[in-house]
Amino acid sequence: METDDIRIRRAADADALPAAEMWLRSFTAALPGVRRAHDDEGVRAWFRHVLVPRQETWLAVTADDAVAGLLVLDGGEVDQLYLDPTRRRRGLGSRLMDLAKERRPDGLGLWTFQINTPARRFYESHGFVPAEMTGGHRNEEREPDIRYVWRPGAR
Repeated sequence: METDDIRIRRAADADALPAAEMWLRSFTAALPGVRRAHDDEGVRAWFRHVLVPRQETWLAVTADDAVAGLLVLDGGEVDQLYLDPTRRRRGLGSRLMDLAKERRPDGLGLWTFQINTPARRFYESHGFVPAEMTGGHRNEEREPDIRYVWRPGAR
């Protein structure tokens, strides 16, 4: 697992655009068949005006400060967990998930798309269990989704 060159830190305002660009690359690579609810500029504005300034946003960054991963916590929810496509399957997602559990030791919930099998396997390997499935009527993409929950000590 090669994540030693990566450090995790809170996002600052100046990180909004690089984080949004990484998110766009990651979403496109991981979910090519899922319709995005917002265009690129809308995603950039969301990072600039909502995620970075208003939510608990953590970045995994390289030595030259390139964004390699992103974790956004919103209360007891993992709101976003995305990795640069070139950084997948190297332990970075696990580091971000460990941070989420450390920050929310009483438990976490999250939603992912049902079609995202790699993400579902990842969450299940980290102790999350399915709690609800929907036809996508509550998400902007209108994509069938699944809610996962993690409770400490439960398996």
